Amino acid sequence: MFKKVLIANRGEIALRIHRACREMGIQTVAVHSTADSDAMHVRLADESVCIGPPQSRLSYLNGQAIMSAAIIAGADAIHPGVGFLSENAEFAEMVEEHGFTFIGPSPDHIRTMGDKLTAKEAVKKLGISVVPGSDGPITDDAAAIRIAADIGFPVLVKAVSGGGGRGMKVAHSAAEIGAVLSHCRAESMASFGDDTVYIEKYLAKPRHIEIQVFGDGKGNAIHFGERDCSMQRRHQKVIEEAPSPALSDATRNAIGKRAADATAALKYRGAGTFEFLYEDGAFHFIEMNTRLQVEHPVSEMISGVDLVRLQLRVAAGLPLGLKQSDIVLAGHAIECRITAEHPETFAPSPGLITEYHAPGGPGVRVDSALYTGYRVSPHYDSLVSKLIVHADTRAECVMRMQRALDECVISGIETTIPLHRHLLSEKDFQSGKYDIHWLEKHLARS
Repeated sequence: MFKKVLIANRGEIALRIHRACREMGIQTVAVHSTADSDAMHVRLADESVCIGPPQSRLSYLNGQAIMSAAIIAGADAIHPGVGFLSENAEFAEMVEEHGFTFIGPSPDHIRTMGDKLTAKEAVKKLGISVVPGSDGPITDDAAAIRIAADIGFPVLVKAVSGGGGRGMKVAHSAAEIGAVLSHCRAESMASFGDDTVYIEKYLAKPRHIEIQVFGDGKGNAIHFGERDCSMQRRHQKVIEEAPSPALSDATRNAIGKRAADATAALKYRGAGTFEFLYEDGAFHFIEMNTRLQVEHPVSEMISGVDLVRLQLRVAAGLPLGLKQSDIVLAGHAIECRITAEHPETFAPSPGLITEYHAPGGPGVRVDSALYTGYRVSPHYDSLVSKLIVHADTRAECVMRMQRALDECVISGIETTIPLHRHLLSEKDFQSGKYDIHWLEKHLARS
């Protein structure tokens, strides 16, 4: 097992990784920008190294600075966390070329699955259905119109290298194709340095279902059931839950096995997530995330398995130590992503935390790096806390989340806690009858 792990990330996920390492007797190295010198994970880590100014491209996205920090600290391995360089194949290669272990999948798998078109081709060969659309990149408007007419409007133009809703826009008619293509190419180039786009059928009322998988890199793989991430705003997840209220046990077992079998066939190493759109009883693959997910706690709550500890085990060359029959999913879990934004306008709200109180009690978990006196930076993602609850039934879980939200105090900045309180009280959420377009339509009516 590793003696020292460098955590190449920040915020709640860096703290999450630090805690798992500490419980395994592994020393941690925190890297941080000058804006994060007082961050909780920096305070708690065994060592810390400043890697640059607040701008991400000069710090958390600076692979050379991170490698220098690893060399200075004498780390054995690097955990990329989520976001930033976690799905960057070149960074994973750089880590391995310098003699460190990359706690994640191989660079080849990151590269294959990071390109949405090659990912679709890879899973199609394994018998997994994909969303109807173009077989390759769209190079001109005329080709886009022909493909869209063939699969039927509306269509979704998507960046090959996209993520987080960037480089993605709906075209409702042939007249809109040109402008939508131009918008997506420009946004994708600005966000990912790649303006390649493709087209998919826009589904009317799908649910976003994802399967948490784990492989040992040697042809063995398991799954941890599904997560329902259909409560979204601008393609950004707001609330996640497991299991999905839309699936039967037979359906979830079948799609879970299919995803695990594909993971095994790929000889994939570490944590991964197969993401699907589910409509009219059919699953359509959209992408695979080759990293830990922000919403991984809901899978941990229903399975009782620490996925970060499992990442560390597999990266160190140890066996999974688990068979599919060992994974017993029990109860229900919900995660609310609390962000530093105005709950109605969604305007960013960085600033000083003047009072902070985390909720507690049975079945309540808070993944957050906040504390009283901490200053939320304007330079990074607005996520400040993940509130996760677990209960025996979905109805009890909803009630527990409502209670936990009422207990949560984050003063000094605006947060989306009021929005979550509102959503948890909505009849459609309580009945589980919502799809990926529900929240956008609800907010437009409000």
